[in-house]
Amino acid sequence: MSDIELKNIDANGDPFVINNQQHSPPSSSSSNMTINNCNNNNNQESIYVETDYGPINVVRIGAREHSGKPYIITYHDIGLNFHSNFQAFFNYSDMKLLLESFCVINVNAPGQEENATILSSDFIFPTMDQLAEQVDSVCKYFGIANFIGLGVGAGANILARYALKYPELVDGLFLIHPTSTQSSWTEWLYQKMNIYYLSSTVQSFSQSMQDYLLWHHFGIINEDRNRDLIQVYKNYFSGKNHIPRNLALFLDTFIRRTDLNIERGNREQNFKCSILILCGSQSPHVDDTVNMNGRLNPENSTWMKLSGCGMVLDEQPHKVAEAFRLFIQGIGYALTSFERRRSSRQQNGDYGDDDEYDTSIRMHIVENPIQN
Repeated sequence: MSDIELKNIDANGDPFVINNQQHSPPSSSSSNMTINNCNNNNNQESIYVETDYGPINVVRIGAREHSGKPYIITYHDIGLNFHSNFQAFFNYSDMKLLLESFCVINVNAPGQEENATILSSDFIFPTMDQLAEQVDSVCKYFGIANFIGLGVGAGANILARYALKYPELVDGLFLIHPTSTQSSWTEWLYQKMNIYYLSSTVQSFSQSMQDYLLWHHFGIINEDRNRDLIQVYKNYFSGKNHIPRNLALFLDTFIRRTDLNIERGNREQNFKCSILILCGSQSPHVDDTVNMNGRLNPENSTWMKLSGCGMVLDEQPHKVAEAFRLFIQGIGYALTSFERRRSSRQQNGDYGDDDEYDTSIRMHIVENPIQN
């Protein structure tokens, strides 16, 4: 199997190959709170933004001055947050370079951020559509007039809902393992069991919950997979990094999601922006991505599959970074002169003495922020 399969839908709905190649939140009455911190790779600004459905935590990284380019907004999957879902990816050399030109706003679902406090017993967790409305509050807070969405799993579904309701604000969607349908009975029943166990525990996860999260993010784990990476996430899903009740509420909202009601061939009931759907060949969500791809209009959509991985941002960061860069270029945002110089050096095989930007360097487990 080739490493990458990049496909569109033709007019008959058949895919054809384009390219093959190898802190606790403030109360609702408090003002927005900003906490600045810095890691080894880039400055981060953690902010709580008030919304109609309660405060949410966002983390801003990358360029501080607006350069005429759109913002990038990310949204994480279930069982994760910005740090565990995206930070290692943005620490990858090519993505660190991208952060010099783009400001990235990373949205955490309510109660899912690092060092979150338990959501109160009377807190009503937002629906998927209301979580999308929270994204709109974030856009208003930062004065974002247009952005590119990068979402994974549940986060991809939330950003998709936002793009359907506010098409004028979204330039493009880069969605990893999205789903466009409501949950099946099998998913609903299984998740209800997980929610029950999460709601009845205080600190640790049941073994079935840990196994589910590993399966959800990696798929079938065999001897060819990255054992070190899987062990890191296995430890992360032990429960000590989560508040079970908070995750249970997020899971409950996700399984209650409604269909996106998109229809192929109907311009009014579909995405107006460019959209790329990406999946890992070993992910359990491949069929969901194929189903969603079949409901998109072929002129502005692409489907892409990476072989040998399930959690694509961690297992194949260099390929995802390249696909994301090309996606951004494809919707009209050219490389900066610095990036063009770097690309020219790479094409000539000249990396100089600076190994930091050598794309032959693979993502190592030590770069993953959840390891410790």
